[in-house]
Amino acid sequence: MSLLQITDNHDWKDFKSFLTDEDTAEVDLPNLQKIADINISKLSFDDNPNLLIFPHDLNQHGDKIGDNCIISLNHRNEISTSNIMGFVGINETQLDIKSRFAKEDKEDYFLHYMLERVFSINLFDMKHSSSEEQIFDFLIYLFPYFLKKAFAQGLFKKYRRYEHNNANVKGPISISRHIKENIPFRGTISYSTREHSYDNEITQLIRHTIEFIKTKKNSSFILNIDNETKECVNQITMATSSYNLRERDKIINRNLRPFQHPYYSEYASLQKICLQILRHESIKFGKEKDKVYGILFDGAWLWEEYLFTILEKHKFKHPRNKDSKGGIPMFTNDDNNNEIDKNSRKLYPDFYKDDFIIDAKYKHLEKGVGREDLYQIVTYMYCKKAERGAFIYPCKDENIKSLKLELSGYGGKVSVLPFYIPQSIECYEQFKNKIFASEDNILLKVKIPTT
Repeated sequence: MSLLQITDNHDWKDFKSFLTDEDTAEVDLPNLQKIADINISKLSFDDNPNLLIFPHDLNQHGDKIGDNCIISLNHRNEISTSNIMGFVGINETQLDIKSRFAKEDKEDYFLHYMLERVFSINLFDMKHSSSEEQIFDFLIYLFPYFLKKAFAQGLFKKYRRYEHNNANVKGPISISRHIKENIPFRGTISYSTREHSYDNEITQLIRHTIEFIKTKKNSSFILNIDNETKECVNQITMATSSYNLRERDKIINRNLRPFQHPYYSEYASLQKICLQILRHESIKFGKEKDKVYGILFDGAWLWEEYLFTILEKHKFKHPRNKDSKGGIPMFTNDDNNNEIDKNSRKLYPDFYKDDFIIDAKYKHLEKGVGREDLYQIVTYMYCKKAERGAFIYPCKDENIKSLKLELSGYGGKVSVLPFYIPQSIECYEQFKNKIFASEDNILLKVKIPTT
């Protein structure tokens, strides 16, 4: 097994310099070439079912994670990365892509902290012996998030066929079964009914996942992480009265076809993460040839969602382009204007309220703001009649100053605000204490009182 450790947004460098296994002289380059320079959207979920990507909708974020590559290789076999971070492997080659704020041979506290905030989990033990164990831990940590999202649409039910043999006929008579069971006639009739049931292959899969997590000493606490999760677990337990541990493989096989439903859409992601948790050992020890496996996060998406956990309590709105929720109208009246594409009639800044627009950027804005980013935020401010706009970006240097730009024309101010990510940290608790101060500081920079 060969393991490379690299960071996101890394410039070209000989990939051999990232090897961590001293016993491995060389990574199997053809393995890297199988995933290099391929858009993530082309790594079909059907072809690589054990690759989990966030966000699931690859076009949900403005940066369109689907258009990015996990890594790129040039003609000199030098490697570079984009905003993608996480763990990915193919055959016997693994990549551990940390955030650029993780130091060499250190835990990636920043990535873990963003995951903790965005997915509402509590991470205690940060020590792992392999990237495969980290993949498995992340899968379990993320389970409550997808469980609650699915349950927001209700407990899944579907029609099931039930076989009966009694005198209260309520459905089609099963002739062959009736002859077999009721000759000579004894007053009962064999028939079948088709009824809605909460006890089905999807809820059974969730139940098996819950029971599996309960056996994990260091992870079982996740099922009691909050009252909502506990209630979801209780509902699944009550709904799946036919649960049988010995039927786990049977239930897994019945769920290998991706779930699709016009209403219970969130169960598709829950089904996938349940399968990955239950099949982790088979993935780990019986890797399918040339299949990509792992868990990846779009750093730009994760950074934006993390900032929202800070700004939400201060009444900032976070419009969702994918769901057509929120947003700022570009025109005062365009109801019947067919000359303009409907997707262009609304603007979706990252965050806004009153007269303030905020744009989350996971870029190196220490080097300056690009023209397109500036044009975009000025457009948002103009249509919202906002006097203030700001870019917020993460940085390593605590001493970088904020930048304020005065707009000409109708006026207004655009700020470029660095968000310090703590460095030289010895433990996760120390990191959290220091980043709390960074969160308070960014709120002061946008003139929001801290509590």
